[in-house]
Formats: sequence, structure tokens, C-alpha cells
Amino acid sequence: MSQSYSLLLEPEQVVELLEQPHVKIIDLSRPETHAEGHVPGALHVLPLQTQAGTPPAPGLPPSHEQITALYQELGLTAGHHVIAYDDEGGGWAARFLWLLDCIGHHNYSYMNGGIHSWRAAELPLETEINTCEPSETEVSQNLGHAFISLEEVLERYQNEDVVLWDARSRDEFEGVRSYTPKAGHIPGAIHYEWTQPMDMNRQLRLRDLGVLREELASMGITSDKEVITYCHSHHRSAFAWLVGKVLGFPNVRGFAGSWSQWGTHPDTPVHKEFS
Repeated sequence: MSQSYSLLLEPEQVVELLEQPHVKIIDLSRPETHAEGHVPGALHVLPLQTQAGTPPAPGLPPSHEQITALYQELGLTAGHHVIAYDDEGGGWAARFLWLLDCIGHHNYSYMNGGIHSWRAAELPLETEINTCEPSETEVSQNLGHAFISLEEVLERYQNEDVVLWDARSRDEFEGVRSYTPKAGHIPGAIHYEWTQPMDMNRQLRLRDLGVLREELASMGITSDKEVITYCHSHHRSAFAWLVGKVLGFPNVRGFAGSWSQWGTHPDTPVHKEFS
């Protein structure tokens, strides 16, 4: 069985776990970044493998068959503890961890700052492309609580115990820019752009957690609410989901359809405003 590790791990903690057989390191960086040098033993996953990729909502999860194939290709079993990282501050790593959570694999961590913090700490790198023995683990066909559908968001978005966290840019939120027929945001949603939690002076690590908690609380995003995160394709909002998890929010969910689905559906309400 996997030991229990913190959801947020520093590179200096990860390096101590590289030889542990129950630990799997997953790199979701760009292929060129991975080729330049990655955490020793890391298996590379292309970010788009975590999404269905089909219009009008490319951010929906892959099919059960695709998720199972990826899980088995990585040699994963229920006893493995997964540590994910990327080269962009956590968006794709979070998307992968969210997908694991959806299928009931809850033993996972995020390496704070990703490959940037690893390199800054001058920890060892390798360029060898790693493979592993596939597993035969069966993956649940039902997506768990971390996933929330368009229908459920429509049903719940006006509830007092629900808060919607829009992780897109300010222009997208206000309806100045849109990639769908409808522009704006889900009525009542709160805007907190996905890179705001990142410390640009510390290799994109998370900023002080106490400060982040206070900032979100001042806007109405609090741990006593059901927090639903969304962006355009649940890449940026997967990081918002992860931030909520790191802050200890007990009920944070990712709307995978996000604005690409909401903004093309004929029956979804939209709020539009300009600064």
C-alpha cells in the first residue's frame, strides 16, 4: 500500500522518494522541455492525453477506454503514489491529478513549481526517455465527485452553498474576448485568474497559502462552499481545483466542459459586463 504524502511537495522532498517503488513521477511538460532534462525516472504524458479533445467541449475527460489505456501504460495500480509536475506552473499537472481523482485514485501529489523549481534547486536531471511495465488495473467507468457535468452546474449554480470560480482571463470573464458564440461568464461566478496563486519570483511555486486563502475568502471563495472551477477547457481551472485542494477545501469540483461547453449550449444563461 502507498504511504501518505502531502499533496504539495517541494523538490527537495521529491528527490528523497525517487527510489521508492510505490512512487510514480509523471511529467506533463512540453515534449521539448522533457527532452532537455527531466526528473530521473519520470514518465512523460502529453497534456492533451488528459482531455477528450473533441469539439465543442475538448476539455471533457477522455473516454473510459482512453483513460484505462493511459493508466495501464503508466503501470499504475491503486497502491502507487503519483507525483505530477509540468513546466508551466501546474496547469497540466493539475489536470492529470484531477483526472486521477475522478477515477478514484487519490494517492497523489503536486511538485511545487514543477521543473523550474527542480532546476533552481540544482537537483539531478536525465534525458533518457523512460518506459515501464504496463499494468492490468481496471479503471472505474464512473467519474467521481471531482467531476461535475453541465447539467449539474445548471442545476446548482444558483444555490447559496455553491460558488463558481472562473479562472480565465479578465477579458474572457467580462465578455470582451470569446472563443464561443456566447461571451461573458456564468451568472454569479467570481473571477480569480489561474496564475494569480503563482509566485513569479519563486519558480512559479504557490504563493503563501495563508495569503491565498485570505484573498479567495475576501471574494467569497471559501471552504464552507461547494467550489466549482471552470475556464475554457478545464486546463487553467484544473489548477484552480488543485489550489482549492491544497488549501484544504473539502468540496472542490472541476467543470470539465467549462466555457467551451457552456458558451455553445443554447439554454445556458450568461452574464456579460465591460470594465
